Amino acid sequence: MRTSSSSPHGSSPRRKLISVAALSVALLTAASAQVAVAQDTPSDAPAVPTARTEAAPGTPAERLIVGYKSGAAEAKSDKAAAADAAAKGEKAGEDVGFRRRLGTGAALVDLGAKPTTADVADVVAEYRADPQVAYVVPDRLNKPLATPNDTEYGKQWDLFESTAGMRVPGAWDLTTGSGVTVAVIDTGYVTHSDLAANIVGGYDFISDTAVSVDGNGRDSNPADPGDWYAAGECGQATGGSSSWHGTHVAGTIAAATNNGKGVAGIAYGAKISPVRVLGKCGGYDSDIIDAITWASGGTVSGVPANANVAKVINMSLGGGGACSTATQSAINGAVSRGTTVVVAAGNENQNAANSSPANCGNVITVAATDRSGNRASYSNYGTIVDIAAPGGETATAANGILSTLNSGTRTPSTENYAHYQGTSMATPHIAGLAALMKSANPALTPDRIESAIKSNARALPGTCSGGCGAGLADAAKTVQAVKGGTSTGSTYSSGTAVAIPDNGPAVESPITVSGRGGNAPSGLRVGVDITHTYRGDLVVDLVAPDGSVYPLKSANGSDSADDVVTTYTVNASGETADGTWKLRVRDTASYDTGRLNGWQLTF
Repeated sequence: MRTSSSSPHGSSPRRKLISVAALSVALLTAASAQVAVAQDTPSDAPAVPTARTEAAPGTPAERLIVGYKSGAAEAKSDKAAAADAAAKGEKAGEDVGFRRRLGTGAALVDLGAKPTTADVADVVAEYRADPQVAYVVPDRLNKPLATPNDTEYGKQWDLFESTAGMRVPGAWDLTTGSGVTVAVIDTGYVTHSDLAANIVGGYDFISDTAVSVDGNGRDSNPADPGDWYAAGECGQATGGSSSWHGTHVAGTIAAATNNGKGVAGIAYGAKISPVRVLGKCGGYDSDIIDAITWASGGTVSGVPANANVAKVINMSLGGGGACSTATQSAINGAVSRGTTVVVAAGNENQNAANSSPANCGNVITVAATDRSGNRASYSNYGTIVDIAAPGGETATAANGILSTLNSGTRTPSTENYAHYQGTSMATPHIAGLAALMKSANPALTPDRIESAIKSNARALPGTCSGGCGAGLADAAKTVQAVKGGTSTGSTYSSGTAVAIPDNGPAVESPITVSGRGGNAPSGLRVGVDITHTYRGDLVVDLVAPDGSVYPLKSANGSDSADDVVTTYTVNASGETADGTWKLRVRDTASYDTGRLNGWQLTF
């Protein structure tokens, strides 16, 4: 995004584009912290925190997102919200106007041209004092999260190398992602022949022409015209070339494969819906909130219904600060509609708890690893990180992540490929994996997708100071664990849920196998789906028809992660195949409870 001191063309005179104070070193999305403000109010009124007055660090917000309580007239009536904005502005001595309704139902209000931090604080204080207002947050500015680096073509080590690749080829034996749409909420899409076959309709949600630089506001064309900026723009002393960031991300997820050219996508049978929210200098929370809502099948006023509803959303963007109530509301809505939301941890080499939307709830937060399996030097870390995936490091060009791109430094030119690095590049690896999982098992919910990714991860081959979640994602193992069905006749399943008593006796779930004859195989696969709040408490065994016990999982007091969603392999060649097999589960410690959702045997 870029900074502008004048009102953008085609928008209200009271609007202007916010200047961006600092671009992320790794071109992540940079400004999504919640804001409240400090105000000139009577001495007994609590001061408004500076963070709630800024669109980016050091930059006063020019608009606010206001959520009203459900019973308030302003929650449903634009006229009432407009009148309230005018009244609040009059009390604060500022020019406040209702702009539009967001997809979550919140109101977006303008604060006039060039408000100071104190001006914003005054208005925020008026809203906070209103008992009909549930929350008021600044409309923050966000940035893409990758560091581009022009390089020569190299191998996609991130998919298949044994050391620190994500073991994707093993998953392709089971699914390629067909039937799933992934929304890439990013800079849009620039035409590329190695990706075009998998692109479906999207939308351009950028409402400010100074940010969109395509000559108009919101429309159905998510084409990326370029996000370059000149020296002195976007709060930067030196200029920057167009990143084509969304196209690079999309290629990692679903570039065409087996077409004799270019790169392979992780879920190359899936479709990409480009949803444009990032332009010159970044993108606003309000546009991202509507994009999340629309991409997941929600309704956004003035925007046609989405014909390509996404079951996975990729957001390789972010900024500093807490997750705003407005953003969290949009994410919760998407997840409630069955859409898995995958976000970048951030590229500041700091605790991801300080980055949004990485610190939002109901998301899968992704850290980045290098080619040796260490946490990448730039990657954020911490307890809110769920999983790690290859993000690369381009100090050596071939150690970055290769994907689809464009050679234009400002506007689109010829298509090409390039290595980038960043948590922006790690995130689409997990979004692609989520698409593979959803294709393999359409019944999976977002929480089960997250649990399965984490419970089937492998230990990082390298080191991670600060915490990288459950480890390095393993695509082959994860897809194998969630793939169900009995169409081949070789898989026998039980979907009967069984409660697991806390620190109590073992429970058993039976599966009866008949008509096979002979013995079970030496590679009998036992798929297990258990929900539990401390999986280290659990002991899991397979009991053969003759009563022989095959231990699958032992208790581990230091394993505090949730759930067991995985597949075990047992040498059961000494057992008769036919008969009643049982899965036995016992909780060995107090305080945490769980449920056996189901299990299966594959001969």
